[in-house]
Amino acid sequence: MRRIFVVDDEVDILTLLEINLKKEGFFVKSFEDGNSLSSELESHIPDLIILDVMLPEIDGFSILKMLREDENFKDIPVIMLTARDKEDDKVAGFEKGADDYITKPFSIRELMARVKAVLKRAGKGLNEINYKNRILINLETHEAFLDGKKLDLTLTEFNLLKLFIENPDKVFSRTKIINLAWKEKYVSERTVDVHLKHLRDKLGDLGRQIENIRGVGYKFKG
Repeated sequence: MRRIFVVDDEVDILTLLEINLKKEGFFVKSFEDGNSLSSELESHIPDLIILDVMLPEIDGFSILKMLREDENFKDIPVIMLTARDKEDDKVAGFEKGADDYITKPFSIRELMARVKAVLKRAGKGLNEINYKNRILINLETHEAFLDGKKLDLTLTEFNLLKLFIENPDKVFSRTKIINLAWKEKYVSERTVDVHLKHLRDKLGDLGRQIENIRGVGYKFKG
């Protein structure tokens, strides 16, 4: 699931974008200022940021500049969202590294099209799942990569990895895991434990994030 961060000090805009982006299948997190965004970036890297220009304390252009100068964040696609429609402002945004620029009021349909276009141009195809730039799952080829190296996964292990990466911090019972990850439904709960142990081993240090919740099931700590 693609992760999108939205930064705007207008609550109505945040709500509108969050509702519509979620309808399109994106994971969305909203922020009202740059400081909140910076704190979240310390633990999660999004696939795209929608960034308003007029923000309290630190404006969107300054945030964009900081992103582009940071080795960890410089490649995150950014769409600037603002009430400014002057040509000079748009040029300034592009010169500072914005991938696209949308003025308010905007069409939700157009915004969604631009979001998908920017993700596609950035090589973040909608048929891929990216976890913190460490795990990449290609849904078309049924391949998964860890730190750029292809993982040797069975079909069941691939399905398990996809299930957990798409649902961080959600707890699944063993029965639910069987229903979602196995074609055959007559699988023992012990079989689930064995497959998850193998998957953990193949994920190296990230394998620890698949946690056994005693008496309940498993979750992927996102």
